[in-house]
Amino acid sequence: MSQLDWVLSGGEVVDGTGAPRRHADVGISGDRIAEVAPPGTLKGRNTLDCKGFVVAPAFLDTHSHSDLKILVEPDLPPKVRQGVGLEVLGQDGISVTPVKEEDVADTRRRLAGLDGDPPVSWAWRDVRTYLDEIDRVKPHVDMTYLIPHGAVRAVVMGMENRHATPEEVRKMVALVEQGLEQGALGISTGLIYPPCVYGNAEELIELCKPVAKRDGAFVIHMRSESDYILDGVEECLQICRASGVRLHISHFKIAGRENWGRVEELIAKVEEARRSGIEVTADQYPYIAGSTMLGAILPPWMHEGGVDKVVERLNDKATRARIRSEMQSQQPSHWDNFWKWSRAKGIILADVPSGRRPEVVGKTLEDAANAAGVEALDFALDLLASERLGVAMVSFSQSDDVVDALWKLPWVNACTDGLLGGRPHPRAFGTYPRILGRQTREKKLTTLEEAVRKMTSQAARAMRLKDHGVVEKGKRANLVAFDFSTVIDNATFTDPIQFPTGMRHVVNGGIPVVRDGDPVRGEGRGKTFRGIN
Repeated sequence: MSQLDWVLSGGEVVDGTGAPRRHADVGISGDRIAEVAPPGTLKGRNTLDCKGFVVAPAFLDTHSHSDLKILVEPDLPPKVRQGVGLEVLGQDGISVTPVKEEDVADTRRRLAGLDGDPPVSWAWRDVRTYLDEIDRVKPHVDMTYLIPHGAVRAVVMGMENRHATPEEVRKMVALVEQGLEQGALGISTGLIYPPCVYGNAEELIELCKPVAKRDGAFVIHMRSESDYILDGVEECLQICRASGVRLHISHFKIAGRENWGRVEELIAKVEEARRSGIEVTADQYPYIAGSTMLGAILPPWMHEGGVDKVVERLNDKATRARIRSEMQSQQPSHWDNFWKWSRAKGIILADVPSGRRPEVVGKTLEDAANAAGVEALDFALDLLASERLGVAMVSFSQSDDVVDALWKLPWVNACTDGLLGGRPHPRAFGTYPRILGRQTREKKLTTLEEAVRKMTSQAARAMRLKDHGVVEKGKRANLVAFDFSTVIDNATFTDPIQFPTGMRHVVNGGIPVVRDGDPVRGEGRGKTFRGIN
């Protein structure tokens, strides 16, 4: 064997399969794991001392919102420094491509509260040219992409609030097929977000059929994660039965205090589907608050026609009265009513990408409204209008007991769902160290081997990424070394931009991107992984 480029020496290998840990050296040649051998037997040009540390596959983030951030910060420190080696972009059906040239400005405005609005060219129009742009910046983390249902729908139908005609469905299917041919792993949708919310199961069945033929994933933010969550799951299963597609449920949770007691019923429904032969997996972040665009507090009908129409409605007195009535209703809701779950005191304003309202970033809606002397709901609606929807939020709606119960399921893997602008949700900086330190070491929800499996090979299997997720000869050399006795997240809701403790080394594509806890500057060897590999 030729001399190795790097050796991770003296560590305790937890290989991602769930197998018991073992002491071993891991040798790297190029971007591949070349050898896993007994301690002290491998020699290389360079060495990373891992004595006293766990060596594992780098973590896979199966729900990421770095779609634009990666183009301006290719070293992506919030993710890399917590050990992430690959991210799945194109989430919730509302990502950056495909997009028509004439729709770029409106798409940027609609996505600003989710992905920010950094100074990038938006020169891409399809999956291939977008992924080429990521490769051009030489990132420190690998990336892959899901074809977004809403982006496809917007190309064909704009932001119209109606069901698609057969001809429109045919055009959308053609775009999905093109996206898959150009490298997408599957399709995503977010059935609380426009324009996805205007589609029905019949539309999604047709869009999922070409995905099923390629063994791709159907990744879904369900239509309800709260009052009608079991109906939301049933809609997913209906689509799977009719199309043959695999199901991956995004950020598996139950929102709203009155719904938390249904966790066993929810688990039983999914387990029954799995026993019937439907492949169902899910991902989860280990927090009781979520994060998305503040515009998600609005009823779905508000978003028809795009940003300009939404702003018109927000500024219309009669329409605003209707909005207030629907948002303040305490009746069971067929749309996910964030206002009912969280109210103004449970929503934090996480980012205003325009920079015009720095005084509100990091405050609860209640505190920001009180400081302005305005009633909270009116303050929120005024802010959305003045910022043309470009606002991000963190919203509290979940239960630690439910989070823990869902995490212990073997078919649930980890994700961050991390928005990266302003004062973000702490999950953007702390998800994986939190799972290791709090969920595993302190609360002992699973063994270390099982936690690593869920963060690596289980995630890779769900996305059919055969090159990732295991410490094994021939696999891509994406690795992490951490101190299991000290690893912990430091990011909090009040101070979220804090890197974790205990993450010692991170290797991507065969070279260190974090060494002795510090980021390594320069070009990365991250790349886009296209299609089922």
